[in-house]
Amino acid sequence: MRKIGFWEAFSIGVGGMVGGGIFAVLGLTIDLAKGAAPVAFFIAGIIALITSYSYVKLSLSYPSEGGSIEYIVQAFGNNVFSSIINNLLLISYVIMLSLYAYAFGSYASALFFGKDIDFVQKLFSSGVIVVFVMINLMGAFLTGKAEDLMVFIKIGILLLFVLICMFSGDYSRLDVSYWETPLKIMTGGLIIFLAYEGFELIANTAKDVTDPKKVLPKAFYASVIFVILLYVSIAVVTVANVSFEEAKKAQDYVLAIAAEPFLGKSGFIIISVAALLSTASAINATLYGGGRVGYLIAKLGELPSNFALKIKQGYEGMIILGLLAIIFATSFDLKNISVAGSLGFLIIFGLVNYSNFKLRKITGSNAYIPMIGTVLCFVSVVVLIWYNLMHSPDSLKSSSVVILTVTLFSIIYKKLGHELKSVLDEDLRKGN
Repeated sequence: MRKIGFWEAFSIGVGGMVGGGIFAVLGLTIDLAKGAAPVAFFIAGIIALITSYSYVKLSLSYPSEGGSIEYIVQAFGNNVFSSIINNLLLISYVIMLSLYAYAFGSYASALFFGKDIDFVQKLFSSGVIVVFVMINLMGAFLTGKAEDLMVFIKIGILLLFVLICMFSGDYSRLDVSYWETPLKIMTGGLIIFLAYEGFELIANTAKDVTDPKKVLPKAFYASVIFVILLYVSIAVVTVANVSFEEAKKAQDYVLAIAAEPFLGKSGFIIISVAALLSTASAINATLYGGGRVGYLIAKLGELPSNFALKIKQGYEGMIILGLLAIIFATSFDLKNISVAGSLGFLIIFGLVNYSNFKLRKITGSNAYIPMIGTVLCFVSVVVLIWYNLMHSPDSLKSSSVVILTVTLFSIIYKKLGHELKSVLDEDLRKGN
């Protein structure tokens, strides 16, 4: 029975985007773009909005729980290339887990010890992943209605943050004279592109949506536009309330610092607690989603069957994802994780846009929009890599490790003779 209406789909998209990302990466963008941080968020948001067009068209033509995985297979066939991309999607979920855990650890350390202590941060980061792996394996994850409630609580806190902080800021920092170069501004947006990751989760619900042709377009576009406005507003008041020097020093928990000028220490505590709740919720949801993605990729024959094995109410793959996330969260710094996550999703979104272009006669798409999305995503990949090669080559360490490992694994796994299925969703295979 189809049960998901507009508000449920909208909350899934907004909840997927507004997780731990905004709490973790805002400081990085301010450090790069300075007074133009809101512009950087807007640039990244436009790329997400254009990409949402492809997700609308593909989800209507291929309503499948596989979402992005299904679209890649439909456009390119299930081969080594698709296997690499699908496994890149899975590892990108791992990177998101590590980002959320990193942010949780930073805010927890700052809240309880007054500053970001490396050992304490890593301890909290690892501990929160272990806790939620156990919770997911026991089946204690948020139901749809509970997730709706959590989304609105998170959004309410952030909107309250914007409303309160708008009265205490120094808006002269937003002046063009404080803007960095166009390249730095664009890079500032691209490095936090992962903060917009999440709207694609709406596609996984396409089979359960009431009146898909009416609900899906509204849910995709409304959720992305709302989050763009939210992020830009947050960036504006944060820049106004935190000096560039402070943002650089406390970039891992800059939102908590931004609440201090108007609310004092209580503002720091309120935002820190909100960050802990939000990142914990994001870890919980991402573990569940990542476990599901691993299960689906294993069904395609692109991963070992362990990822499809049940342990209580979860999947064995969740344990593997959790362990990998702990390694990332404790081995790489925030910038490394952010660059790797943003590159991963820019590549995936670029290919989803191209899939829509390639399948445009089936999806009924305008040829120009998905092609523009494809070009924007891959130009962004080049810009992000080039800038970091020139200015911060160490930031590409985790990205290099991820892409090389995923590529080698996918090639070797196929060479070992594992059979790849042509279509993920059985209903689509049957033509239903």
